[in-house]
Amino acid sequence: MVSLGEGATPLVHAHRLGESLGLRNLFLKVEGTNPTGSFKDRGMVMAVAKALEDGARSVICASTGNTSASAAAYAAAAGLECVVVLPAGKIAVGKLLQALVFGARVISVRGNFDEALRVVRALSEQDDHPVTLVNSVNPFRLEGQKTAAFEVCDDLGRAPDVLAIPVGNAGNISAYWRGFREYREAGAVTSLPRMWGFQAAGAAPLVAGHPIEHPETVASAIRIGNPASWSLATAARDDSGGRISAVSDNEILAAHRELARLEGVFCEPSSAASVAGVTKAVRAGELDPASSVVCVL
Repeated sequence: MVSLGEGATPLVHAHRLGESLGLRNLFLKVEGTNPTGSFKDRGMVMAVAKALEDGARSVICASTGNTSASAAAYAAAAGLECVVVLPAGKIAVGKLLQALVFGARVISVRGNFDEALRVVRALSEQDDHPVTLVNSVNPFRLEGQKTAAFEVCDDLGRAPDVLAIPVGNAGNISAYWRGFREYREAGAVTSLPRMWGFQAAGAAPLVAGHPIEHPETVASAIRIGNPASWSLATAARDDSGGRISAVSDNEILAAHRELARLEGVFCEPSSAASVAGVTKAVRAGELDPASSVVCVL
């Protein structure tokens, strides 16, 4: 049993923030209540359990923060070695400390997250040591992460009109879309949401239509220039009639402050990108005030 109690995170009706934006049905999916503080735990429990089942002795990941903390925690629970490869100087310190406390071996490489991911992919393909890659390119990660979509539907009693979500490596928007589709196919809901993804303006390859060589943003968790789940994310956008847009660091930080001031919800800046994007859409007159909107934090 590897579980640390992940999932079942709260869906908070954001009354005050919604009132300030003119949205009566604005909700926050607060994923920061997962064991290591991010949605990554939903998928990591699946990836690590599968690695254990397959006889792996180690797991490995590239990370700017959240993945390293999650991988290290679940590896510790499973009795596996964990190796974290991070871009030097471009990691959230609090998350790095979590990984170290959980016993991970941490290696720094020159460059950004995309270069770190290339390194771990190459290492995981070597035959001399059974190591499992647990970044979101691991298909079991998305299988775990899709459960958040089930929870949103169960709590609302239907799918929302819009699901707004930060986009970095683009696995989570893909997982949510998979979850919503599977729930409709199972007859649990009758409609699907429009998927609205939001990237930081300094790290917005899906918006630009090409990789960003040197991504920069205060939102370190989405500071990714070449998302591994690019094609899955654009399919989620297109199939749902949604969008993937950019928000500035100033817009992200303003949303971060408003979440705390109006709702008493504290999150990392990258999580606030969803609220920043919805705020921007409201001000542009792009959202019906009666729409049900869920922002993933």
